[in-house]
Amino acid sequence: MKLRSYPDRELLHMGVTDALVRDLTVALSRPRRASLAVPGGSTPGPVFDLLSDQPLDWERVDVVLTDERWVGEEDPRSNTRLLRERLLKGRAAAAGLVPLHADTGTPEESLAALEGGVRAVLPLNVALLGMGEDMHTASLFPGGDKLSTALSSNAPALVVMRAPGLEEVRVTLSAPVLKGALARHLLITGEAKRAALEEARGKLPEEAPIAAFLDGLEVHWAP
Repeated sequence: MKLRSYPDRELLHMGVTDALVRDLTVALSRPRRASLAVPGGSTPGPVFDLLSDQPLDWERVDVVLTDERWVGEEDPRSNTRLLRERLLKGRAAAAGLVPLHADTGTPEESLAALEGGVRAVLPLNVALLGMGEDMHTASLFPGGDKLSTALSSNAPALVVMRAPGLEEVRVTLSAPVLKGALARHLLITGEAKRAALEEARGKLPEEAPIAAFLDGLEVHWAP
């Protein structure tokens, strides 16, 4: 794990954007398409704003969320909605979106088709992760009903996750998919998350799922 500390969040957002552009540029120097996995939530929004205007060959980039709530795009809690509003605009509007949601009542009804879309863009070239104070990442939550499955070395690409306290069912990329990314970054802010990350270093992934990804992870943090 490599920790990069920034004096403020504006510089943090610029630093993360630069790192993603660097890694995507390397990926796009090869003949195949490039794939980028990103989290939802409010923290990465400013990075998406900056990244969307970068002069990359976006027509050759596929973007996939690390996880999604099972809600429609009209719902303000939809991560797909966030992507469309803040990343897939400007120059980045040309990128492809790999969906993690479909118009079915439960994710299980659409899981096979959604997983096929994810597998088509593997291995990931670049993955940007987030982390909660409970040390979850993507929708790999401590106490999640399918956490052991999602962490296993033979996990499917996508896992449906239900956990205590979650308002919605989630669909998440599994640990092998995220660990298989050629470049992995973690974006966190605040002293509480910095302390949680340090705590995770001494725990098993079943207790602190982010611990499964610390080897080779580039961490970007600001107060």
